[in-house]
Amino acid sequence: MPRQKEQHSFDVVVIGGGASGMMASFCAAKQGAKVAIIEKNEELGKKMSITGKGRCNITQENLTLENLTESFGKKGRFLLSSFKKFDVFKTKKFFEDLGIKLKIERGGRIFPESDKAEEIIEKIRTSLTKNGIVFFRKAKIKDFEIKDNQIKKIITAKKEITAKKFILCTGGKSYPITGSTGDGYQWAKNFGHTIIKPIPALTPIKIINKWSKKLQGVSLKNVNLSVFQNNKKQAEKFGEMLFTHYGISGPIVLEISKKVGELLKKGTVKILIDLKPALDFKELDQRILRDFEKYSAKKFANSLDDLLPQKMIPVIVEISNIDPDKKVAEISKTERKTLLYLFKELTLNVEDLVGFDNAIVTSGGISLSEIDQKTMQSKIIKNLYFAGEIIDLDGPTGGYNLQLCWTTGYTAGLHSTLNLR
Repeated sequence: MPRQKEQHSFDVVVIGGGASGMMASFCAAKQGAKVAIIEKNEELGKKMSITGKGRCNITQENLTLENLTESFGKKGRFLLSSFKKFDVFKTKKFFEDLGIKLKIERGGRIFPESDKAEEIIEKIRTSLTKNGIVFFRKAKIKDFEIKDNQIKKIITAKKEITAKKFILCTGGKSYPITGSTGDGYQWAKNFGHTIIKPIPALTPIKIINKWSKKLQGVSLKNVNLSVFQNNKKQAEKFGEMLFTHYGISGPIVLEISKKVGELLKKGTVKILIDLKPALDFKELDQRILRDFEKYSAKKFANSLDDLLPQKMIPVIVEISNIDPDKKVAEISKTERKTLLYLFKELTLNVEDLVGFDNAIVTSGGISLSEIDQKTMQSKIIKNLYFAGEIIDLDGPTGGYNLQLCWTTGYTAGLHSTLNLR
């Protein structure tokens, strides 16, 4: 005879122990509910441990109710009600109440003073335990029992878990090594929900130009990136970027990657780097002329120290097709113009996005039209709620996406406990 499965019953069951799942379970337990978290990893918060390069950029100081749509695009309106309940100020207070000291860094990024993501995760785990939340770790869901448009039961290999309310917080498909493999999308689809095709967002970009690989490790600050398709500018960002062995990365590259991914579906994409955005073409030409006068007796290859990072000079010399041994005084006006355009419009041909393996977040997910924005409740399954990256909403790098998790997790946790008894 088959072995009898263990039977467990709760008020609220949260599926997924990441940022949104932990917040949802904490909030539900604070309302007096009997809560459990089902997590397929051995520990909670695995993806959080790598956010902010292991430092955990928990939120964004500059995110306000007034600029939600500026930060998240038009879909940011979906967050209006939830953000009123749990905004950046309340997020900071939540962590400070846990005994975590916070600091604000460049660009409004908020980190723990310890610079350790593990401190954040451990303090939340401890608080969850103190609030009586039950953890089912290394638990893989095999099936759901659905009746009358409600989830009645979750079935794992060894357990059958019933609850009055369920919150789906399984994340997206980014960084699958952390367990984000898109399981929740298939479950939600099976429940009748529409899934907006998930694509990687905030991801590095692969570049075709072979010379770009020679620049691996070169970091550029205060440059302007412009994305072009069919000779039309589609997007641009100013800030910091980095050359890698496969192409480019860094804050402004991550922020344009979603747009680049969308454009690649339609055709070829080029990225132009303005290395000297503070100077227009005429001003930069005058600057180059002054340097050429200063170094007139030198070889061309030795004349660019005041204009470029050292590692970048041989690459620019190479792609300019100007003889590196040519005396600066002998460089023609046409050759100088070629150099000028390399500074203002250094062109990269895009191959592809690096993809989900290195994407910080997933764009796409459960259609917002099928979720009640005031409660995060499913409009299809009566006792189901959603929170976090699984929904069709994502923001820029810098703490925005974790705030999305805290905000929606809080809302789902709060409303899942209403009318329980």
